[in-house]
Amino acid sequence: MSVMLTADWFPLGREVYFRKFELYPISFQQEVHTHNFVVAAPYGGPIAVTRNPNKLVKVQGTGKPVVSIYSASGKQIASLQWSSGQLVLLGWSHEEELLCVQDDGMVLIYDMFGTYQHTFGMGSEAKETKVTAAKFFPTVNGTGIAVLTSTNRIFLANNVSEPKVRQLAEIPKTGGQIDSWCIIPSDRDSHVIVATQQGIYQIHHIDQKPLAVPFTTYFTNKVNSVTRIAVSGNNRHIALYSDTGYLYLGSIDLKKKYCECFTNVKESLSDMAWCGTEAVVCCWNSIAIVVGRTAEMITYTYDGPVHLITEIDAVRVLSNSSHEMIQKVPKVVQKIFRINSTDPASYLLEASKQFQKRSHKADSYMDLVREKLDTAIQDCIDAASYEFNFETQKLLMRAAKFGKGFSKNTNPDYYVTMCRQLRVLNAIRHPAISIPLTYTQLQVLSSQVLLDRLVARRHYYLSIQIARHLQLPEVDGESRILAHWACYKVKQTQLDKEQIAEEIADKLGYAPGVSYSEIAIKAADCGRKQLAIKLIDYEPRAQLQVPLLLRLSEKHAALYKAVESGNTDLVYTVILHLQKNMPLADFQRFIMRSPLAMALYIKYCQGHNREALPDIYNQHDDFHSFALWFIKESYHPKNSISRDTYLQSAQEKFRLARSESNAALTEEQLKLLRYQRSLEDTLHEPIVGKPLHETVKLLLLQDELKLADKLRSEYKLPDRRSYYKGHRYNTRYNGLVYRFSHSVTGG
Repeated sequence: MSVMLTADWFPLGREVYFRKFELYPISFQQEVHTHNFVVAAPYGGPIAVTRNPNKLVKVQGTGKPVVSIYSASGKQIASLQWSSGQLVLLGWSHEEELLCVQDDGMVLIYDMFGTYQHTFGMGSEAKETKVTAAKFFPTVNGTGIAVLTSTNRIFLANNVSEPKVRQLAEIPKTGGQIDSWCIIPSDRDSHVIVATQQGIYQIHHIDQKPLAVPFTTYFTNKVNSVTRIAVSGNNRHIALYSDTGYLYLGSIDLKKKYCECFTNVKESLSDMAWCGTEAVVCCWNSIAIVVGRTAEMITYTYDGPVHLITEIDAVRVLSNSSHEMIQKVPKVVQKIFRINSTDPASYLLEASKQFQKRSHKADSYMDLVREKLDTAIQDCIDAASYEFNFETQKLLMRAAKFGKGFSKNTNPDYYVTMCRQLRVLNAIRHPAISIPLTYTQLQVLSSQVLLDRLVARRHYYLSIQIARHLQLPEVDGESRILAHWACYKVKQTQLDKEQIAEEIADKLGYAPGVSYSEIAIKAADCGRKQLAIKLIDYEPRAQLQVPLLLRLSEKHAALYKAVESGNTDLVYTVILHLQKNMPLADFQRFIMRSPLAMALYIKYCQGHNREALPDIYNQHDDFHSFALWFIKESYHPKNSISRDTYLQSAQEKFRLARSESNAALTEEQLKLLRYQRSLEDTLHEPIVGKPLHETVKLLLLQDELKLADKLRSEYKLPDRRSYYKGHRYNTRYNGLVYRFSHSVTGG
């Protein structure tokens, strides 16, 4: 059995083994060809194929290139006819969006089903000088892009989701044409390594002048140019391939050299990629060579061209007939399956096999492993995580389970968790799903991102089953997936809105974390207004219902929901929105239908828009409030000149309101104002607007006793409130200028 498991292993250095195995058989016609762009998303993502416009090939039909998108198992997902500008490069983002770079610097983004999303540009200079080459690279924030223009200038953006383009330092023109280049990502300062006839440049900020380092610094053999550069997945190692067939492997800063070897292939290199951190895979037309860091090599031959896909712990090899993976054999797997292994985990595995055969030899093997049983159990579980073959997984997990029966210290949680993880991995690796993730990649990607990718592929049922199997919280798992399903469902225009709304409500119910308003927004964005309105009715939170109803111009429903909620802030939101977007007359007629909305609008106007109050009072025939408004306005400093006019209007409104006492008081105030104006010339002091007792007091101080007595008698000021004796006086006043017969509650 161990011999069969190690049949695809090959050594590259001491105690270092690599293996190559098939992921899926593929039946491509000529998709993987030197005349085509072939790009695959990392982490087992989809594959995009289109004709390379720079290659001269015979075409039939319209001649417009077609971009075909396939799953990792070769099943076609979608295709789109390219009708935009000249393509320079295809690539994939960290969200599995297809990125299409044009020679004018525009980057068009599509989803994996060929649906256009949006576009961004790499700047005006890139557009004017034309893009000749482009590179995509992973960053901490997502996916970055760099473009090379015809003037040898490089423009870079660290995140295609929020592109902020910056220019790197200019390459000296004396360096000649650029033969190869690559991006070295970093958190803050991604830079570029460029190879020309002069040597190697490391280009950083625009204010730094790059200097060429000659090839003799790195290569001991004769090299005229470097035609290909590759960076490892962890951005710590680099490979340089020269025109003379020599391969250099070293550290990313080019200060430490691992090895230099001669590939002895006369053809021009078609692709090169790191396989983890221990080896580099170079491929030509039908040859692939794996080169280790100790310069050891192994060669594979294919029936046609192959394409390499870099992963963090492996490299995938795509041909027209198969999809394979090359990876370093993990040490724990080596310990167990290596020929003549004496590792405790190997003995535990053999003991488990003998136990299955009901052989007494199981006891002998258990005696050999008993002192290190816990370590052996751990190693068997770890080794199972690295295996793609589920029979091998079961073999190792069965051995771990067998060992657990003899251990008193082993925690079963790790075993149970690994069983769940392996079931998930096996499910997504199935050809119907086609996501060939390794366990290491899943740990980096996380279960949440995996669910997002399954949802993006519209595998909703499987996503829900995985979320339940991994026992994820409902908000992060099942509810979120159902919400995505609902958003997809509303886009199905061939289905009836009643049917869709009922089906969505039946599936989702009031699950935690589900927002019907978000689903309704998706429906509205798709032009399905009536469906959106129906979905809003299922949203229990009025603060989410009302803004969306206003967005859909459903003002009656929005006001009704706001008033029904009892939330005055929400009612104000509707009122102010309608006031802004409706003619004033229509707006006032509309809110008159709701007493609460009208009362709140009046209250708002009293504090922020008093000019609107007369129209409201006039429409409601609220003459008393109208009169009070005139009185308050009359005493505003800006209306001091027209105070009499305002008070006369107030008097008229009081009479229309049949409030004769208030009308009489207003008339007395008008008389007092007129009398005060007549006294200003006599007293030579501003007196208009002062209260009655202040006016009397001022007259007494000026020895105008007759005028004071006249004013007192005319306004019937009682003796107990004012008396005069000689040149001494005393006034008492405990009221206002005038008193209304009831409290003021209006404007």
